[in-house]
Amino acid sequence: MKPLPTTHLLYLHGFRSSPQSTKARQMTQRVAARHPQLHWWCPQLPPSPREAIELVMSGIAQWPRSSMAVVGSSLGGFYATCVTGKTRCRAVLLNPAVHPARDLANYIGEQISWHDPAEHFYFRPEYIDELRALEPGPLARPEKVFAIIAKGDELLDWREMSARYPASRIKLIEGSDHALSDFERQHLDEVMAFIDPA
Repeated sequence: MKPLPTTHLLYLHGFRSSPQSTKARQMTQRVAARHPQLHWWCPQLPPSPREAIELVMSGIAQWPRSSMAVVGSSLGGFYATCVTGKTRCRAVLLNPAVHPARDLANYIGEQISWHDPAEHFYFRPEYIDELRALEPGPLARPEKVFAIIAKGDELLDWREMSARYPASRIKLIEGSDHALSDFERQHLDEVMAFIDPA
């Protein structure tokens, strides 16, 4: 059965990031220019993982599960995995964090936002437990997930990322970096084609 055209699209940014990230802005511009019919939402996520998922799930509560999609980068990729686990919607993961409770344990304390150095937040010890509680487990619909993974990612191990999504479509890139600096030029068309195959 042919999938329904996507009507609603969610973008989830990474740790210390925001809707002002390069990839988020590039997707915002692409949706506005070529997919104006899409309902687009790119929220600023709170530092608390529990609050972040509560915000997202309440924001998409009325969205049609069969025609929504989510894109997530880094920690946002972990959250997007949670979202597709709950909704079974299409998901694109960009260098997704797969063990954030382990990796972010080193970041407890005062943090500075990437896109606004004047903006600080405190990453609390209990957020690690919140990440553990969110661990999504195996995907019920792995074929609905497309992961773009860079071997040149300087923060996350491409082998762990690839192993986390064994039954999903994976685009493994030689080189590149954690931010996928070549996102608009090399990957955005494929992302949009996967999100909206109709």
